[in-house]
Amino acid sequence: MNPLAPSKEDFKLKDTKPQLGERWPHGGARGGGSWISSERATSTYDLVEQMFYLYVRVVKARDLPTNPVTGSCDPYVEVKLGNYRGKTQYFEKRTNPEWNQVFAFSKEKIQSSVVEVFVREKEMVGRDDYIGKVVFDMHEVPTRVPPDSPLAPQWYRLEDRRGDSKVKGEVMLAVWMGTQADEAFPEAWHSDAATVSGEGVFSIRSKVYVSPKLWYLRVNVIEAQDVESLDKSQVPQVFVKAQVGNQVLKTKLCPTRTTNPVWNEDLLFVAAEPFEEQLLLTVENKVTPAKDEIVGKILLPLHIFERRLDHRPVHSKWFNLEKFGFGALEGDKRHELKFSTRIHLRVCLEGGYHVLDESTMYISDQRPTARQLWKQPIGILEVGILSAQGLLPMKTKDGRGATDAYCVAKYGLKWVRTRTILESFNPKWNEQYTWEVYDPCTVITLGVFDNCHLGGNGGGGKNDSRIGKVRIRLSTLETDRIYTHSYPLLVLQPSGLKKMGELQLAVRFTCLSFASMIYLYGHPLLPKMHYLHPFTVNQLDSLRFQAMNIVGVRLGRAEPPLRKEVVEYMLDVDSHMWSMRRSKANFFRIVSLFSGAISMSKWLGEVCQWKNPVTTVLVHVLFFILICYPELILPTIFLYMFLIGIWNYRFRPRHPPHMDTKLSWAEAVHPDELDEEFDTFPTSKQQDVARMRYDRLRSVAGRIQTVVGDIATQGERFQALLSWRDPRATSLFVIFCLNAAVILYITPFKIIALLTGLFWLRHPRFRSKLPSVPSNFFRRLPSRADSML
Repeated sequence: MNPLAPSKEDFKLKDTKPQLGERWPHGGARGGGSWISSERATSTYDLVEQMFYLYVRVVKARDLPTNPVTGSCDPYVEVKLGNYRGKTQYFEKRTNPEWNQVFAFSKEKIQSSVVEVFVREKEMVGRDDYIGKVVFDMHEVPTRVPPDSPLAPQWYRLEDRRGDSKVKGEVMLAVWMGTQADEAFPEAWHSDAATVSGEGVFSIRSKVYVSPKLWYLRVNVIEAQDVESLDKSQVPQVFVKAQVGNQVLKTKLCPTRTTNPVWNEDLLFVAAEPFEEQLLLTVENKVTPAKDEIVGKILLPLHIFERRLDHRPVHSKWFNLEKFGFGALEGDKRHELKFSTRIHLRVCLEGGYHVLDESTMYISDQRPTARQLWKQPIGILEVGILSAQGLLPMKTKDGRGATDAYCVAKYGLKWVRTRTILESFNPKWNEQYTWEVYDPCTVITLGVFDNCHLGGNGGGGKNDSRIGKVRIRLSTLETDRIYTHSYPLLVLQPSGLKKMGELQLAVRFTCLSFASMIYLYGHPLLPKMHYLHPFTVNQLDSLRFQAMNIVGVRLGRAEPPLRKEVVEYMLDVDSHMWSMRRSKANFFRIVSLFSGAISMSKWLGEVCQWKNPVTTVLVHVLFFILICYPELILPTIFLYMFLIGIWNYRFRPRHPPHMDTKLSWAEAVHPDELDEEFDTFPTSKQQDVARMRYDRLRSVAGRIQTVVGDIATQGERFQALLSWRDPRATSLFVIFCLNAAVILYITPFKIIALLTGLFWLRHPRFRSKLPSVPSNFFRRLPSRADSML
């Protein structure tokens, strides 16, 4: 049996009861609650557990003494609290340096009653020189309650080593106790990441990223004039190649050899603001099947093109091409040309479409590109990323397992990344983020990763490792309710399904306009241009892949970068790849869909077979009532559905749906099928393995082919009823139709319905075990399968 079977319970969602909301050490909850009704109440961290920090802001210093030996001063500041030390950068030859840096010390780990701020001088040889210090008693540190303004920094005179007397120089400081709701929190140096050095310091901070604004670029290549090949004796046969960044598309080859070719073809690209790439068009002549020659080119910046918001036509333009083979190096040959090749284009940036950069199954945004087409938000989504529990070691540091975890959340155009918690299997982030919601039928995706880019701190991995992912569909959430659950982080690996830990979240979906939300349920999911002028399936797949690449590259250029492997995992780049496991899962999803209809037909079969005479008699009574009063049929059906809906309300889900391992067919998957799923594309396996998998794929595809063929056969038999492919069968059916029409015309409908129902509900002793006449007749009808090779 499956070794994971005993721990299946661990794959389920768990209810948690975290202590949410602000609890201040002085003045009770939320500082007494006097300011909660202010307009800035949205800044409260009421979906996370409060974490207290001692903040020290080091602003600047003045009048620092110079070194009597060197005659200059190279100062820096060291903030010391117990065993933790944070240092600012040092400045060369400055007596009035400015640092403006914040240090944050977690209150949980404070083991000292004083915080010391040392001003030191950097020396190249030997130990650092002491200039002076300022000491603060922890009991005297004030508490800041947002949204109060930040604490004003003050000048403090420096003291000598013993603290007995003042020395020359002053330092400007602010020291206060606050929470992670403080504005200083994201940019602060954190004591729990004190070991990180170099570039790694940037990658541990929490950040908010915005996806680049994406446009579809539609290039309609209409025609060209005066195209001439390099070999003057031959009439060219040309095509146009268009390139934007890494995206290359070609028109079809003009069917005839002509100097004035016509194509009238649309080429579609994805472009991102700011437009860094240009549109490169080349007209190429097909000299031989294996050889193309460039006869002209043009480079056009994207910002010159019209931006349209609907399907109104765009003006076309003629552009002159740069000629090839007639450069300055060829002397006077360039003067031989008395004409210029021109190309006729209709190019526009489509603002009425939503550029898909994620799978439509897990779409988090569907607004059109053009901002003026956006509607008002209908709700607010707030997510408190609390903590993770029981994470597994992802790498080895100093001979022991370690994990430096951070969490990324993506919804709409806004990506957020929490700070990295170093060397903890139970990291506590307690960070809260807010998004505007424009459509409830959208999904927020959260992923947990291991940071492998902490410079000078070991790790050394090239890519940040995936720990797991959580998806929450907003339409499954009740409004204004706080959901606090622990989500299992499940990852499918070549070795099988593995639980990497749990992610604790607090989620609240607040509705701003209930009427607008109800109104949206009757409207299409995507902007109307997707339905008025739709793309083909192949175009959509290609464009989505290009959009994912562009988003990955742009976010990878931020500081700190949101790396490509993180973006690809969040956007489900590989979700379209073939997988035996997914195919099985989808097949059984279809089977479960039909299970209701199958159980209904079984019940009706039992009624007809008189398995339970009481039920069959009751069905007869209901049938007679509906025959006598046919106007009651539709109201009865709708009333029945209403009662089922009300009955099912008791069993409604009390928590958001989450990854279902059974539904995904992840618990019983064969190891070789997993190995195939994780194989590269194209395959990197040996020939015999690839051949075995290919044969297995052929057998699966053969079964699918048979099922599809059977469905087609049934449809063609329906067509054959009146198509005279079988003249005798069609003759019989036509005569039957005429007789049925006459009988139905002269006989009241109630009589027909009554006789049909009684015949259908007849007792088993009046039934034959052989198939019925209509069934036999239908199966004998011809299909077009005979005509297939």
